[in-house]
Amino acid sequence: MIETDLLVAAPALAVAVVGGLIAHELAHAQVLRLFGIDHTISYFPRRTDAEGGLLSSPPLAVVQPHPTGRESPHALRAAALAPLLLAVPVFVTGLSGTVPADSPILLAIAVGWLACAIPSPQDFSVVFYAHRVLERHSLESSADATTNATASGSRAD
Repeated sequence: MIETDLLVAAPALAVAVVGGLIAHELAHAQVLRLFGIDHTISYFPRRTDAEGGLLSSPPLAVVQPHPTGRESPHALRAAALAPLLLAVPVFVTGLSGTVPADSPILLAIAVGWLACAIPSPQDFSVVFYAHRVLERHSLESSADATTNATASGSRAD
């Protein structure tokens, strides 16, 4: 019976990781939506149809914010750290004792889900450098406005 549990634990781990990765990106999107920051969600970006393309080319999903430069850097930081909240249900059910700790299948699901609750290196980059991203976007917006005003002025001449 234990061998069967281990055979089921591997696919359960894989399903938990895939579901956790999607939940990770949706957590970013929900916080961005909460703060009113425009964003796009792309599933399977930069995928190829080549052999091994599905497994060798991460990520499964990407949330791309489109800040205007007027947002608070704390909003971007909160969105970057939002996936940490994915760990709450696992810890609550684990500490409450409602889930048996000796089940390899449930342990695999918990490990896969918790792995997706960890912010990525890109997420930590946003946490530490959100103000620079917003400054860059505000400079680009003002440069675009100046270029458009100059271009429209030269066309009128």
